[in-house]
Amino acid sequence: MTAARKLLTLEQGFTMHRGGVLAAPTLAYETWGVLNAERDNAILIFTGLSPSAHASSSALDPSAGWWEDMIGSGLPLDTDRYFVICVNSLGSCFGSTGPASVNPDTGEVYRLSFPVLTLEDVADTAWEVVKHLGVDVLDSVVGCSMGGMTGLAFCARHPGKARAFVSISSATRALPFSIAVRSLQREMIRTDPNWDNGNYSKDSSPITGQRLARKLGMITYRSPQEWIQRFGRERMTAEGRPGDPFQIEFSVESYLESHALKFTGQFDPNCYLYLSHASDLFDLAEHGGSLEAGFKRMHLERVLVIGVTTDILFPVHQQRDLAAGFEAAGHGTRYVELECIRGHDSFLVDMDAFRPVMCSFFDSCA
Repeated sequence: MTAARKLLTLEQGFTMHRGGVLAAPTLAYETWGVLNAERDNAILIFTGLSPSAHASSSALDPSAGWWEDMIGSGLPLDTDRYFVICVNSLGSCFGSTGPASVNPDTGEVYRLSFPVLTLEDVADTAWEVVKHLGVDVLDSVVGCSMGGMTGLAFCARHPGKARAFVSISSATRALPFSIAVRSLQREMIRTDPNWDNGNYSKDSSPITGQRLARKLGMITYRSPQEWIQRFGRERMTAEGRPGDPFQIEFSVESYLESHALKFTGQFDPNCYLYLSHASDLFDLAEHGGSLEAGFKRMHLERVLVIGVTTDILFPVHQQRDLAAGFEAAGHGTRYVELECIRGHDSFLVDMDAFRPVMCSFFDSCA
């Protein structure tokens, strides 16, 4: 554990949205900047499925964070003006309680005894962190990908507790295509013999299934246009290699293999299953009975929705629908569509496109 990461334990326990109770769950979080005297300059970030709370470097942890070029002095989430909070999702494996954690009631790892996880649970536990830090109303909530849906859950369940909301490459609910992809990813992990119904050990985990799931994920996180521009039909070797006619031969195959191997071993497979499933379960319409009612529950002064034209996981028509829903509900809404080539992952890698939009919304980067 780094000095920058802080832990909050909910000693009173936590009741899950779809049933079950966690005894004294722990939430890992990091902060940047200083909370002002009025306690009204806090920004809460909800992450995608796999990141930790380490969104940016700090004096306590100088290692680069997953959103390093977005948080800091003079950057869009300007730490000279804002108190920025990022919470590791409940159900994850980077400090917050999840399937890989020990159940204090039994002394055993939760594994599949962990209750059904929802993004509402992720949102509600993050609110506990916010209250612990002395914040009653957030300046803004920012959510990327899965985090955007978590942000919607937060704003619907805690109306008036955020003045602004930024949704990046997200949606009110998952499309059948996205559900199908994640379902296949989960099946890849669960059909690996080493998964053993969730009872794998550290020395014998479902590496093959997890590696394949990550490869499939990477295909949806980027765009066909990028594959053509970046790899074309470039080969690793000029000739086939004897012994195995199906070894990696193309550069794009090598790229996928490299990312899969990097991910494997860093993220607990059961945690991945739970968070993936939670992404599919979320539907804003469950908060009030319809999407219109869900939007009207929120009390937001302004909203920013950002979409990327090459995103196949959360395509731009979902971003337009999201912005239209906010607008129809009377929230001051700005919609921006970016022509980035890197698909869904653009918000992580194409900062030159995203920074100006975020700077404009937060009136920063002067």
